[in-house]
Amino acid sequence: MALVLFSGGQDSTTCLAWALERYERVETLGFDYGQRHRIELEQRAVLRDALVAIKPRWAQRLGPDHVLDLSVLGAISDTALTSDKAIEMGAKNLPNTFVPGRNLIFLAFAAALAYRRGLTRIVGGMCETDFSGYPDCRDDAIKAMQVALNIGMESRFVLETPLMWIDKAQSWALAEQLGGPALVEAIVEHSHTCYLGERGARHDWGYGCGECPACRLRAQGFKNWRTGR
Repeated sequence: MALVLFSGGQDSTTCLAWALERYERVETLGFDYGQRHRIELEQRAVLRDALVAIKPRWAQRLGPDHVLDLSVLGAISDTALTSDKAIEMGAKNLPNTFVPGRNLIFLAFAAALAYRRGLTRIVGGMCETDFSGYPDCRDDAIKAMQVALNIGMESRFVLETPLMWIDKAQSWALAEQLGGPALVEAIVEHSHTCYLGERGARHDWGYGCGECPACRLRAQGFKNWRTGR
């Protein structure tokens, strides 16, 4: 039984499909933290509908969705992901899209919900290969958080990160492996990655401004996957 951190982006959609292949019961969790690209929250329901249409057993396994209000995180963050400012490198050589503590806070709230719902696996799309310089996406951070949660909640949660050691091209390949062309098309058409919340321009890899770090990473990964590089 699993709880998937499901933002509505490419990575979390792939992780949701990954969990649906493995677990008899899968629930999803999203966070509203005042993100600039809040449109991702609107895409979540569309993606859930798209995934259950791909495989009958996914429809049988997909359980309730949850959205938690973490607006306080946006209120204490001064980042390009939570305010209208230019994306650039900031302190400690980190991009100013880094929201300090975001993934750690997400995992803590996810574990609290999982505890109440009787779910033991928590699945996230954190990735150290293509992680944009975010320290809370690193494997060491996730493993340390798992230890802390299990001690603090007297539980045996397993934090699963199926994308941790693969790049974006391999993420596209994994999506195709899990759900074939239908899942790839669902991710292209419905998932949202662009930091600016842009859904006007349609590219072969999906919607987005095409210029922000998230768009460039997604586009390059799609190109590399298509060309076999």
